[in-house]
Amino acid sequence: MTEELGTTQILLDLLDLDGDDRARTDEDIFIGHTPKQSRTRVFGGQVLAQSVVAGSRTVPEGRAIHSMHGYFLRPGDASQNITFGVQRLRDGRSFSARRVHAYQNGVPILSMIASFQEPASGLDHHDPVPFDVPAPETLRTTAEIIGKFDHPVAREWAYERPFDMRHITEPVYLPGYDQHEAMAAVWMRTTAPMPDDPMLHRAALAYASDYMLLEPVLRGHGVSWIHRGLSIASLDHAMWWHREFRADEWLLYVLRSPSASSARGLGTGQVFNAAGELVATVAQEGMVRLPEFLSEDE
Repeated sequence: MTEELGTTQILLDLLDLDGDDRARTDEDIFIGHTPKQSRTRVFGGQVLAQSVVAGSRTVPEGRAIHSMHGYFLRPGDASQNITFGVQRLRDGRSFSARRVHAYQNGVPILSMIASFQEPASGLDHHDPVPFDVPAPETLRTTAEIIGKFDHPVAREWAYERPFDMRHITEPVYLPGYDQHEAMAAVWMRTTAPMPDDPMLHRAALAYASDYMLLEPVLRGHGVSWIHRGLSIASLDHAMWWHREFRADEWLLYVLRSPSASSARGLGTGQVFNAAGELVATVAQEGMVRLPEFLSEDE
């Protein structure tokens, strides 16, 4: 198995939850697994993607997730499985609503509400791609940028992520960049082809949407991911899927930060396919603490 096939297979394995309708209380119960990694905390995008799969497995056939709103309540422990409880809130004529809780040690680490819809015709418009972008094949891979560093996180980001990320704006993995603008843009796709199931592609995009959604907050202030004493954590995550797409084909992710205050930063993102169609919109607020702003009693 090639390296690219291996990282995509890791993504598909974590999206393959254990459980069926026989495991129920007042919830449908599923079990999610975390791949072996150097971090002790579960990547938030993993919990989002697994929650999308869990909720999707309880709705009538043909209803796809079109929106979700979730709160990260506690850090997830990467050494433990995650239990997903899905409450069936409502099944209407064309929409279904689900509440998904992700549990570890008997308490929720994520709480999400999601909505699902049968396909329908109607008004159709979308924002255009906001600026000209280079072709992804002309850009450096993450491995080419940070793969030379002998650090477990750098090697994980460079070689073990299931997505190929090609930065259009200068990445902030390391200090020294000189553009202080609260925006970023990247091309991304899975490192190998995925099955044709549209639900898996929507879950995969939920996974990838959490990679760098708070990066524009840092970029706007000249802060890198390795800024000494930086403490950053996602607080919530909202996502809207607009049109069908494939996560194994190039997607353009354009990110901005409209505000940062009170040790919180807001990141928003738009995802376009290679034809320039808007396929998803994302928003997330995160805690962003820097030691130079902490008072002595903190």
